[in-house]
Amino acid sequence: MAEQQNPEKPGKKDSFKEMTFWEHLGELRKRLIRIVLAVLAASILAFIERDIIFDTIILAPKDGDFITYRWLCKLGEWLHVDSLCMTDTHIKLINFNLSGQFMTHMTISMVAGLIIAMPYIFWQIWQFIKPALYEKERKYARTAVFIMSALFIIGVLFSYFFMVPWTLNFLGTYQVSSKVENQIALSSYISTVVNVILSVGATFELPVVIYVLARVGIISPEFLVKNRKYAFVIVLIIAAIITPPDVFSQIIVTIPLWALYEASILVARRVHPKVNDDEPVEAD
Repeated sequence: MAEQQNPEKPGKKDSFKEMTFWEHLGELRKRLIRIVLAVLAASILAFIERDIIFDTIILAPKDGDFITYRWLCKLGEWLHVDSLCMTDTHIKLINFNLSGQFMTHMTISMVAGLIIAMPYIFWQIWQFIKPALYEKERKYARTAVFIMSALFIIGVLFSYFFMVPWTLNFLGTYQVSSKVENQIALSSYISTVVNVILSVGATFELPVVIYVLARVGIISPEFLVKNRKYAFVIVLIIAAIITPPDVFSQIIVTIPLWALYEASILVARRVHPKVNDDEPVEAD
């Protein structure tokens, strides 16, 4: 008699189900090796293209002719908001350590390799878990991989063109006294840029994280709605710290971050067990 498939969850691969623990471990090892090789290859490419990585990308936001400063200056002229014009920004970098520039080159190459390879990393994760999923689950997981990759890339671009310039402008030009001149260490500059880019890129994964937590019942939409006002205050504080002292600049930073939180609430409402049982969720 032919084996009957589960009518509720058709299409599961028996090969994955029949694999032993060590076979699963071997498959995971294969995926990890591919990820490491991809990151290594992208890092080597970034290391070779030093001028593009540093002069065109990493070091560009420290000077007033960076594209974001020029765009904001034109926007400020149009809106008659002088504080948007930050073209006088200039951060002087110095290196203290003999191996400082070489180690910075290595570090940035690895970070660039990780960012470049991130969509491929998500893809390898998907390839590892795919055989264990049913057809309907694969559809959702495939969409999740695409969304995770897209959100991370959007987060990196948003941080590079908005968060990084405003952060550098604020911290690099801040003075406790006119008698103190800022001379920023190269390692400090690189650390700030990398941390902002990676942290914002990770923050943009918030809807996906909320999806998983809501799916297993750890976080409810009620919890997110209840704490919405606190989240809004935190977003406003972040925007106020890194942007010039005008409302328009704060709005530019606040809207995307707040949109992520609201999107997370919608995701939680869609997948949380209580919502699936048609129980209403009260909003403020």
